[in-house]
Amino acid sequence: MKHEKLAKELGLSDVYAIATGAMFSSGFFLLPGIAAAETGPSVFLAYFVSGLIVLPTMFSVAELATAMPRAGGTYYIIDRSLGPMIGTIGGYGSWLALVLKSAFALIGMGAYISIFFEVPIIPVAIILTIVFGILNVVGAKETTFLQKVLVAALVTIMAFYIIQGVFAVFNMDIVKITKEQFTPFFIDGYYGFFATVGMVFVSYAGLTKVASIAEEVKNPDRNIPLGMFLAIATAVVVYVIGVYIMVALLEPAAFREDLTPVATAGEVFLDWLPEPTGLILVVIAAVAAFASTGNAGIMSASRYPMAMARDKLINERFAQLSKLGTPLWSVVATVLMMIFFLVAFNVAEVAKLASAFQLLLFGLLNLAVIVMRESKIEEYDPGFNSPFYPWIQIIGIILSIILIFEMGGLSILFTLIVSVFGIIWFKYYAADKVDRQGAIFHVHARLGENKDQGLEHEMRTILREKGLRQEDPYEEMISRAHVLEFSSSTSYDEILKAVSDDFAEQLGKNPNELYDMLSQLEEDRIIPIAKGVALNHARMKEKVEPEMVLVRVKDGLEVDKLKNLDSKKAGSEKLNCLLFFISSDENTGQHLRILAHVAEMVGTKNFLSRWVNAENEAELKEILLRDERFIRLILNPDDKTDEFIGKMIKDVSLPGQSLITIIRRKDQIKIPHGITVLQEGDELSIIGEIEDIKELKKLLKEN
Repeated sequence: MKHEKLAKELGLSDVYAIATGAMFSSGFFLLPGIAAAETGPSVFLAYFVSGLIVLPTMFSVAELATAMPRAGGTYYIIDRSLGPMIGTIGGYGSWLALVLKSAFALIGMGAYISIFFEVPIIPVAIILTIVFGILNVVGAKETTFLQKVLVAALVTIMAFYIIQGVFAVFNMDIVKITKEQFTPFFIDGYYGFFATVGMVFVSYAGLTKVASIAEEVKNPDRNIPLGMFLAIATAVVVYVIGVYIMVALLEPAAFREDLTPVATAGEVFLDWLPEPTGLILVVIAAVAAFASTGNAGIMSASRYPMAMARDKLINERFAQLSKLGTPLWSVVATVLMMIFFLVAFNVAEVAKLASAFQLLLFGLLNLAVIVMRESKIEEYDPGFNSPFYPWIQIIGIILSIILIFEMGGLSILFTLIVSVFGIIWFKYYAADKVDRQGAIFHVHARLGENKDQGLEHEMRTILREKGLRQEDPYEEMISRAHVLEFSSSTSYDEILKAVSDDFAEQLGKNPNELYDMLSQLEEDRIIPIAKGVALNHARMKEKVEPEMVLVRVKDGLEVDKLKNLDSKKAGSEKLNCLLFFISSDENTGQHLRILAHVAEMVGTKNFLSRWVNAENEAELKEILLRDERFIRLILNPDDKTDEFIGKMIKDVSLPGQSLITIIRRKDQIKIPHGITVLQEGDELSIIGEIEDIKELKKLLKEN
């Protein structure tokens, strides 16, 4: 069953809002006082250390999410790296942990609302769950719009809160405050401090949930890591400085028993505002924080059953999208499970049990980076690479194990129960429906065992969907590519020799060596990529620029002229288009991205008929260029292009980094140089970034 893809509607601000919103709730508005009871004034330092400890997992998730931007985030990553059985455990555990955290957040929201309005907390939480669920059904963009509003309100109020709090602290006697409020710094020694680090660490756990909506993010290579970095920076600043202010201003014994320390501290230094404005601001921030966690939680959690259903681990109905483009049944299941926990359990207690499982997931995510890299899957092409590999991942795994044992026996038992349930479910429901094995089998292959070929195909699909990166010189390569025309009577060997001679001229290499390299006709060398189209590609050990030679055989080259490519493999009996591509071994990812993009271009409607009927070399190249990054102009003294006539190319002002790559003059192709003088009637092929081409089109339309 082919499943629909979620629309890519989310930008950097959406990623930031979801990641930030997922981290702020009880961790700041409830937990500081409880944590201070364990370690004393050093609690603010515990928040800082916890922020550092989450960095290895953040780097790992940023890498994995840019390599595999798919709904389900943690589940999908663990499944594809460590195999479907571990993926099943990760999927169910991630979903339950996020459902519990979201339900708990909405209880906290109800509790803060009850400060001003006497309302029953559980019914309010249920109503809020339904409201956010409906919003998630309406659409991701609508959901994240609310998320951005909530996070904007939260961050704005917290910035004001922190600035006022810092002024209040530094207007007092620092020496006196330090002596009275921060002594003794550790009330239970280093053991109590590190136990507190484990307790507050889960305040940052929501950061990684952004991976579950990666499929819906535009330009994930940039927006996912940058959004996560900005979110963690915001969280660390607010947590550390905010908790420091609480320690400095509140009486220690009272602070350690306070369940609303943010509001209590605010009443101390916001007393200059008309009463109760300070308290109202804090309550608004708290409600925004809890609401953003609940809203982002439902959105992220609903992607787990959707992803598992796509992989046949649960009923495929959960993978279906509604007419509004959202996973209706997955959202409904998430909302119903939240309501069940709200009605049947003490959510605050049960939510704590999920902490150890979240730490287990963190350890598995760090392990997943090691597995994916060591699998040597060429198609594994993250847009962000974690620094200090593999040491930062090893540190992340070790820290996760240490912190799990700080969570207590009940949390560990919850983790074991979920894990056993996942194993049983996979064995008796999903095992006979799933035929993939995960990247771990590629690591086994390097040790002489088996390999999961299906994963390579899936990663190629992801490469194709992600498209080219900004630094990939695809347009430049096509623009300088040579075009060769042959008749149907020409042998493939003759074509190959001509292509080798052409590459030799472009690359400055020996044509015989190139011929030997390109004549390796194994299946991984010459690929039928569309009807009537085949691609021969190779990588050189030397550093070379990507180059391509385009071959057209108007009447078609008989497939049986190629030694091991039959008509069944090629999808037709004749080839009209042969593309030859060479790049360097030093940039495997770029080579694969260009291959994937070429496959996408030749797979477009009417490609073959346009290719066969193109009148000249310029038209052939234009067929392979992306329309939004390309424009063709004919210089005419009667329109805006007259300003180019008579100028050297070096004196022509084009938007951004736009380049003139081809000049067609009186049916001849000229290679442009800086001193080339443009003439009336010249046809210019210009490439550039999307915004640059838009700007050029806009300038040419102006009169």
